[in-house]
Amino acid sequence: MNKEAWYVNISGIVFFLAIVIGTLMMTYYAAGRTTSTNDFYAAGNRLNGLQNGLAISGDYISAASFLGIAGSIAVYGFDGFFYSIGFLASYVIVQYLIAEPLHNLGRYTMADAVAVRFRERRLRGLIALNNLMITVFYMIAQLVGAGWLVHLLFGLETSWAIVLVGGLMTVYVTFGGMLATSWVQIVKSILLVSSTLMISLIVLSRFDWDLLGLFASMEHGTPLKEQFLKPGNMFDHPLDMISFNMALVLGTAGLPHIIARFYTVRDPRAVRLSVKTATVTISIFYVMTIFLGFGAAAFVDWSALSERVELAIPLLASALGGEFLMAFVSAVAFATILAVISGLVLTASSAFAHDVYSSIFRSGQASEAQQMKVAKLSAIVVGAASIVLALGAQKLNVAFLVSFAFAVAASANLPVLLFTLFWRGFNAFGAMASITCGLVSSLALIAIGPNVMDPVTGWIRAEAIFPLKHPGIVSIPIGFAGGILGTLLARRTSSRGQFEIMQTIAHVAPDEIRTREAG
Repeated sequence: MNKEAWYVNISGIVFFLAIVIGTLMMTYYAAGRTTSTNDFYAAGNRLNGLQNGLAISGDYISAASFLGIAGSIAVYGFDGFFYSIGFLASYVIVQYLIAEPLHNLGRYTMADAVAVRFRERRLRGLIALNNLMITVFYMIAQLVGAGWLVHLLFGLETSWAIVLVGGLMTVYVTFGGMLATSWVQIVKSILLVSSTLMISLIVLSRFDWDLLGLFASMEHGTPLKEQFLKPGNMFDHPLDMISFNMALVLGTAGLPHIIARFYTVRDPRAVRLSVKTATVTISIFYVMTIFLGFGAAAFVDWSALSERVELAIPLLASALGGEFLMAFVSAVAFATILAVISGLVLTASSAFAHDVYSSIFRSGQASEAQQMKVAKLSAIVVGAASIVLALGAQKLNVAFLVSFAFAVAASANLPVLLFTLFWRGFNAFGAMASITCGLVSSLALIAIGPNVMDPVTGWIRAEAIFPLKHPGIVSIPIGFAGGILGTLLARRTSSRGQFEIMQTIAHVAPDEIRTREAG
C-alpha cells in the first residue's frame, strides 16, 4: 500500500469511527430513557420545536439529495436543479395543510390520525401495508447508496458495506427508538449543512467570489456548453418533467417517516416551530446544491461524473481539498444515510407493531411489554429484510425507487389525508378506494414503463408500454379520483358526525384527547 492510499484509509477510518462511536453513544444514552411505547415511537414527546425541526431536515435530506442532486446538476445542468426545487417547494404543503392537524389527531402514525374519523380495521391495515411498501423501497435506495459510498472510500465490497450500514441502523432503532434516531438526525443535519456550506465557499473562492462568473463558466466548461443552463437535458419528454415534479412536490406530505416526526413534540406551537426550522434548514441546503453541482461540473472529470452521479460530492471534495476533505465529506454522507435509514426502519416497525399487531390483531388490548417486544422484533425483521433486498438490487439502477416512493406517497397517502381533514362527506370506503387506486396505478405504470421495460437495459427486455419514467402525472389524479368515486358509491356510510368531532380535535386538541390512543 502506497503512502497516499494509507493516508486515505487512515483519514476515512478516523472519521467513520467517530461517526459510528458517536451515534452508538447516543443510542446507549437513549436506550436508558426508552422504557415505553411512547418513548419508542415518539421520543416521549420530549423534543422541542428546534430539535424536531433539525431532526426533520436530517430525516428528509436523504442520500439521494446529498449525493444525487449535485451529480444531477453537474451532468444535466438546469434539469438537475428540479430535484432541489421539488424537494423544497413540497414543504409549503406540509406546513400549511397537514402538519398541525396531523399532530393533533395522531399519536404515532398516519393511520392514527385517519382512525380518529374512520374506525375501520381494514383501512388501518391498508394504510400500514402502503406505508411499509413506501419505506422499504426508499430504504433499498439508501442502502445501495451506502454500499457505493463505502466502496469508494475504502474499497470495501458493496455487499459488506450494505450489511454494515443495515446492522447499525437496526441497532439504533431496536435499542434507542425514536430518541436515538432523532439525535442521530440532528447531528447529521448540523454536519451536513456545515460541510456543504464549507464546500460551497471553496467553490466560490475558486471563481474569485464572482457568482456570475461561476454561471458563465458553465456555458464553456461542460460538454453541454450553452445548453447546460437550459431545460431538456435529463427528461426525454416534457410530461415526464411535469410528472416528476408533481410527485416531489406532493409526495413529501404523504411520506410516512416525515409524518411520524410530527408526533415527537408536545404541542401545536412546537409543531409550527418544527416545520419552520426544517424549512429554513432544508432551504439553505438546497440552495447550496447549485454551487455543489456547478463545482462538480467545473472541477471533476466528466466521465467519472456520468458513470456514478451519486459520487459527485466526494469527488468534488477530493478535487478541492484532497483526500482528507473527501474522507470528511464521505463520513458526513455516511451519517446522512444512517440517519435517514434509521427513521425509515422505525416507521416501518411502527406500521407493523402499532397499526397491525396492536390495533388490528389485539384490538388495542396489547400490554405495554407486548407492544415493546413486537416493536423491537419488527425493527429487526424490517432491517434484515431491507438488507437482503438491497443486496439483490445493488447492481441495478435504483434511482427510480426514490421517485417511486414519492409517487406512491402522493398518489395513495396524500388524497386520503386531504379528504379526511377537509371533506365532510368523505367515508371509509372512499379512503380505501383512494389508497388502492393510487398504489396499484403507481405499481402498474412503473412495471410497464421505461424503468422496468427496455429492449437493452431493462428488467424486461421489451419496448415500454407506458412512455414516462415517472407515473405521478397519471397515478396522482387516479388516487384522488378513486377517493371521490369510492365515496359517492358508498354515500350511505358517510361519517359527517365523526368529521365534526375530528375537526374539533384537529384544531383545538386538548391534551387529554390528543394523547389518547387513536383507534
